[in-house]
Amino acid sequence: MLVCLSILILINKKIFSQRQEQSIYLATALIGNTGNLGIPLGIALFGIESVPYTSIINIANTLFIYIFSVYFFARDQFSLKQAIISIMKIPGIWFALLALFINSKGIIINQYVYTTLEMGAYTSMVIQLFIFGMYLSSVKVKVLPWYSSLHISFAKHILLPAIGIFVIIYFTNLNSYVASILIMELMVPLAVNNVNLAALYHCKPYDVAAAILISSIVFVTLLYFYIQIIEYFVK
Repeated sequence: MLVCLSILILINKKIFSQRQEQSIYLATALIGNTGNLGIPLGIALFGIESVPYTSIINIANTLFIYIFSVYFFARDQFSLKQAIISIMKIPGIWFALLALFINSKGIIINQYVYTTLEMGAYTSMVIQLFIFGMYLSSVKVKVLPWYSSLHISFAKHILLPAIGIFVIIYFTNLNSYVASILIMELMVPLAVNNVNLAALYHCKPYDVAAAILISSIVFVTLLYFYIQIIEYFVK
């Protein structure tokens, strides 16, 4: 993702002339729905044993969106210092780090506390989708931002998986099972959370909602080919 982000930073000004569109491109194009979609899809394709891998990938994705994406969304309204302060105020970063600490120390969470956290997680997913639906309901097909959305989808569904596969093959020694899970997570469509951040920082949330819709359509269209690629790596 960092390699791909470096490429997008180099080319974004050649693709988009408006700074807000550049910010949306950099903030959203690499953020996949690794949680709500990636974890269930991993279970469907690889079994329940994939959950530890998809979960840690989702935490990495969470840190990426709350650091890099928040910065790009916020940079139009804040200075660099203010944008960094805004990032440090994001609770998701600290709770993700706390989760990693608890896991590394083998701390057992009380069953009742775990159930409460699980209920909160399901509630947040519902609220996320509700917010996404509110913005999506106001998007008109005739005025969809096709230019920006297709560029975002190309980066998400072609460029990112291609770079991911190249890096995995030539620069890692991951076994085929873990490599396939990672490749799958790189292929999932844009994260709904992008809309929340775009709305929070007043960065064209309706355009972001449209980009997520188009990304989801592209994902469904390419899903058969994605599965073939994943099956190749499993073998």
